[in-house]
Amino acid sequence: MSSRGLVMWDEAVTGYDFGPSHPMDPVRLALTMGLVRAFGLDREVEVRSAPPAGDSTLRLVHREDYIAAVRGASADPGAADGSYGLGTVDDPAFRGMHEASALIAGQSVAAAEAVWRGEAAHAVNFAGGLHHAMPGGASGFCVYNDAALAIARLLELGAERVAYVDVDVHHGDGVQAAFWDDPRVLTVSLHEHPATLFPQTGWPQETGGTGAEGTAANIALPAGTGDEGWLRAFHATVPELLADFRPQVLVTQHGADTHFEDPLAHLAVSLDAQRAVQESCHRLAHEHAGGRWLALGGGGYAVVDVVPRSWTHLVGIAAHRPVDPAAALPASWRDEVYARTRQLAPGRMTDGRDAAWRDWDAGYDPADRADQAVLAARRAVFPLRGMLP
Repeated sequence: MSSRGLVMWDEAVTGYDFGPSHPMDPVRLALTMGLVRAFGLDREVEVRSAPPAGDSTLRLVHREDYIAAVRGASADPGAADGSYGLGTVDDPAFRGMHEASALIAGQSVAAAEAVWRGEAAHAVNFAGGLHHAMPGGASGFCVYNDAALAIARLLELGAERVAYVDVDVHHGDGVQAAFWDDPRVLTVSLHEHPATLFPQTGWPQETGGTGAEGTAANIALPAGTGDEGWLRAFHATVPELLADFRPQVLVTQHGADTHFEDPLAHLAVSLDAQRAVQESCHRLAHEHAGGRWLALGGGGYAVVDVVPRSWTHLVGIAAHRPVDPAAALPASWRDEVYARTRQLAPGRMTDGRDAAWRDWDAGYDPADRADQAVLAARRAVFPLRGMLP
């Protein structure tokens, strides 16, 4: 296996653009790659592009009629079929939508192939992580589900166990749905409680379909959860589940919208805690998956202050060249931010937080709502796997 990291990048992914009033501004992707370059991380990894996913690949997850509907809306946005979730407020149709969506999917699938074949130890596609798209419909800013497609391709290549860990603020519903009845795939989602946030799924009782009981785990955290509770929840569930499942590949989704500055959600997580979880995913890939790690982006709508810093940390960790949290943002990148957005860039790669947590073994606090969420998840899924809750 190559020890060199891989970053998937094609400038054309910024064509995934729902329009100027939509919160998923593709400038976040351009600014992330700009910051990766400003820190010289592009010289520490292989930067590679891949062709768009073809129909045979898209059909690994998506229905043929849905792919046809996306193609139709892409050619004529005014004719988008709302029954497929296209042309909605969340997923407005735009010209070239199929091509841009298939390109992002192609990057994630190619990254999965490279990791499986040993061409790279770790691979990152921060343009990916579009985890809400369903087999037959667009949802939540997501047209094609590149995360599910990458996992399906790994299974096609012969993987017998793939673990997917999603730390986006929103439930990874599309990936869970794609593999609900497949015992070869473990999906773990750490997200804001569905009572207060889209997509209103991801309850702890969602644990997998018939024949795949215990292969879905959902930790639904209360609004307002900050670093200590978020990190405690991750470490109280994910390591034990991965140790039991023994994945051959670890796929992770790192939506940056858990951050306290994100405008669309209600958690209060810092950049430093996000970085700590990225480091933990890296370590867990080495401990339980032979180092095979595919890391994806996801949500994140503080497009200047948060997303580029968070995903640049992710690239640095995957490259085995982590960026010092105390590092100042390069002046060249700050100039790029102002030129593109007319906003002032943040000053350093940290929020100045400690990112500490109390270990689950230290004791359960029945009055703590985050602890209640962790215990609910453990009680729902651990016994199905023969584990103590």
